[in-house]
Amino acid sequence: MTTPATTPQVPEPFTFPVAARYAGMATSPLKDIFTLAARPDVVSFAGGIPDPELFDLEQVTACYDRVLTHQGRRALQYGVSEGELELREQAARRLSRDLPTDAGQIRVTSGSQEGLFVVAQALLEPGDVVLVESPTYLAAVQAFSVHGAHMVGVDTDDDGVIPEALAAAIREHRPKMVYLIPTFQNPTGRTMPPTRREAVAEVLLAADVPLIEDDPYGALSFTGDRWAPIASLPGMGERTILLNSMSKLMSPGVRIGWMRAEGPIRDTLAVAKAAISMQSSVVDQLTVARYLETADLDAHVARVAAVYRERRDAMVAALEPVLPAGAHLTRPEGGMFLWAALGEGYDAQEMLADAVDAGVAYLPGWSFFADHPDRSTMRLSFVTHSPAVIADAMGRLGEVIAGARAPRG
Repeated sequence: MTTPATTPQVPEPFTFPVAARYAGMATSPLKDIFTLAARPDVVSFAGGIPDPELFDLEQVTACYDRVLTHQGRRALQYGVSEGELELREQAARRLSRDLPTDAGQIRVTSGSQEGLFVVAQALLEPGDVVLVESPTYLAAVQAFSVHGAHMVGVDTDDDGVIPEALAAAIREHRPKMVYLIPTFQNPTGRTMPPTRREAVAEVLLAADVPLIEDDPYGALSFTGDRWAPIASLPGMGERTILLNSMSKLMSPGVRIGWMRAEGPIRDTLAVAKAAISMQSSVVDQLTVARYLETADLDAHVARVAAVYRERRDAMVAALEPVLPAGAHLTRPEGGMFLWAALGEGYDAQEMLADAVDAGVAYLPGWSFFADHPDRSTMRLSFVTHSPAVIADAMGRLGEVIAGARAPRG
């Protein structure tokens, strides 16, 4: 007598339990940006990706060579969480043009993106409210959200956040902090004029609410003008953490930025930084310090900005005629992005698949809103491609817009 064969039980594959803050997040808009940018059949305007042909490669190479030749053993060793002194001194020197700063007020980060996580780690508790512009930088929303904060969008106009709306939101929500990008804002490209900055500062001072001021694009001015940060206004330096980055000025591959802060929060920021990444790359810090000491960064940025201005003009000229009646398009005076709101009846997320099929990619604007997203919006970066490529791609995007249907209910 034979025993019937039994089918072996195949165990279910092991799955790690995911923290609630990352549940359902198999991807992210930031990750998708770089995936689209890597496709050879698509002209991508989705990411703020500098044109590598504009990198100051010879000077940067010379700085790395100098550091590794003369400071190699130190450069390859552990560093301090606050950042290497040479870099903090150079950062303080640059900031002091608008806001008196010393090296002790600087904390180095691996780009301003890490700075957002350090700030969130140092300041936020689950349930805290953070007020942001509507729309705002999507990675800031992610950084604050995964730390348990509740984001509330504040109404904006072409001059940035509206002071009266900010004051009302502070009264209603009692926020832990306010996060703003006053200069060449990501995603819209708009800039707060000085009078608006002063009005915003008055609101924050009256309410005694701290400001996180993000300024990675401010040096990329197409007019040569420089906008002093809100942190430089009377009374604001002590209640502002100001973030800067070298990614858009020198190289995004060199992940170096810094924060400026005053008072005891500096120690907390250093502790939070140590918990996240110990310290930023020492060899990169020393190289950036050398670059800031020996290169004419302002001249390099001016050359880059002149190219970006030409590309902005090409995008505006090609995109305006193909937009539907009533659409709104920003025309930034610097930075890397412009913002199109197509208006009622359009859904930029639904249009994206057709755009990619046509060989063009942008970033749908809904992901930049903390709440109540405008799904007709899209962000486009004009810095990566030549005017000829931009003009051709905008023509194809126009055909997609012309064929777009109202969003499905």
